[in-house]
Amino acid sequence: MKQKPLRHRGVVTGTKGMCAAAHTLITASGVKILEAGGNAADAAIAMALTSGVVLPDMCGLGGDAFVLYYKADEKKIYALNGSGPAPALLSREALGTDRMPSDGIHPVTVPGAVDVYFTMLEKWGAMPFSKLAEDAVKLCEEGTPMSAKVVRHMHTHRERMLKFAKLKELYTKNGEAYGFAEVVKNPLLAEDLRYLSETGREGFYHGKMRDAILKCSAEEGGFFTAEDFDGSFCEITEPLSISYRGMRVYQTPPVSQGIIHLEELGILSHFDMASLGFDTAESIHVMTEAKKLAFHERQKYFGDPRFMKNPVEEILSDTHTAALAALIDPDHVLDPADCLDHQDTHTTSFAVVDKDGNAASFIHSIADVWGSGLIPEGCGFLLNDRGAGFSLAEGHPNVLQGGKRTMHTLNAWMITDQEGNLRYVGNTPGGDNQPQWNMQTVVNLLDHHMDVQEALEYAKWTDLHQGGKHILRIEKQIGEEELKKLEEKGHVLERIEPFSCSGASEVIQIREDGVRLGGSDPRADGCALAQI
Repeated sequence: MKQKPLRHRGVVTGTKGMCAAAHTLITASGVKILEAGGNAADAAIAMALTSGVVLPDMCGLGGDAFVLYYKADEKKIYALNGSGPAPALLSREALGTDRMPSDGIHPVTVPGAVDVYFTMLEKWGAMPFSKLAEDAVKLCEEGTPMSAKVVRHMHTHRERMLKFAKLKELYTKNGEAYGFAEVVKNPLLAEDLRYLSETGREGFYHGKMRDAILKCSAEEGGFFTAEDFDGSFCEITEPLSISYRGMRVYQTPPVSQGIIHLEELGILSHFDMASLGFDTAESIHVMTEAKKLAFHERQKYFGDPRFMKNPVEEILSDTHTAALAALIDPDHVLDPADCLDHQDTHTTSFAVVDKDGNAASFIHSIADVWGSGLIPEGCGFLLNDRGAGFSLAEGHPNVLQGGKRTMHTLNAWMITDQEGNLRYVGNTPGGDNQPQWNMQTVVNLLDHHMDVQEALEYAKWTDLHQGGKHILRIEKQIGEEELKKLEEKGHVLERIEPFSCSGASEVIQIREDGVRLGGSDPRADGCALAQI
């Protein structure tokens, strides 16, 4: 029988609050709020604000956020969709192109993250925004040592950074990348956060930040008007869920692609994954085929629920997932053609549980690395390029329309027992890798009964659909024997070095006795920490 992976890190334990994130300063910021008497909502907002400082290439005030929030005294999970629409005046005809641009003003959508912060604060928070922003403001003013991943993105996306003057000025040294742990300051972002502390969400959507975005749009030939910033950009909805191995797995609903994660698990529920073994060719083959089938349906059926009906119940029904499972041949690959190539956007996510059992699974992003590349004048944050996810094909469920929200790669999950008690909080960044890695993690937890750290240290893989074919990008520690078996089934492999598949999965478990157990992906720069 294949041995479970050796842990690079131990499981973090505690009996009160716990935070886990992709950067140590994000985790520390959350624990600090918990120690000061804040709850899970307060800690999550502080962590989000700190994230925008230490991981500016991935997230910030100009991006979007999706959250699952567990209210312990209600045993209820709330889903928050914080994604804004495209400008009302934007259309396929106005763009005059057959493909959505990936930078500049045209893929920018109204940022939803700020509305999420203030919605959470109003509904569940216990601390003022100014307190939650203290760490972020301090890091902006005193400077933040650049992490290895941010520095890498300064090299890999140097062309984008040089294309936009304000981005070049703020996050390069006269066009050259900063070195690892070099300190970078962002006093303009500190001013932004102080302004939000005084004005709240109105300051962003109807104050000087909105005006700065409108000015940027006008200068860049965009289509934004003041009316695009009216209304609410944080929607509180019911989460989606399915039963899996005697537990209940919850996900964020469309426009999040969390339904794809649940559909994958629904397909796997018709297989005895435990008997197939951990990190075996047989297990990986079934999961890869489930991914292909679920992603194929993502492109066929899903779009903004305000513009169309999403067949959620039908897709997650046992009848439908059983029919898809029956298509999987244990010896040969399927090749359903995905309608869009793999989206490898960059994101960060984190998990937090407080001493009372309230919890947040939080994921936010400016979409691509360095987002649209645009920084509004007088501001310290990047605008997103989330609109690049729209299709321009007539009749496509995710086709671009003015005022419409694009389908999002962002998703977050939680697991409860059948009585509604929260047992796991988890997530991962990684664009279209997210539903695949979340699937692998849940299988490791519920089928193979791994602890939270073991579950994140498996031989990670991702099925890519690029250039009209599927490529299975897989870490070599699975072993050459298993890799060759996968090739015999028809998989085209790209072997990569152990622990080089990227991602930054975070998981916190809440045991029946109340003990918290935290795990953090060794492929990132973060950690889990417990409140004392």
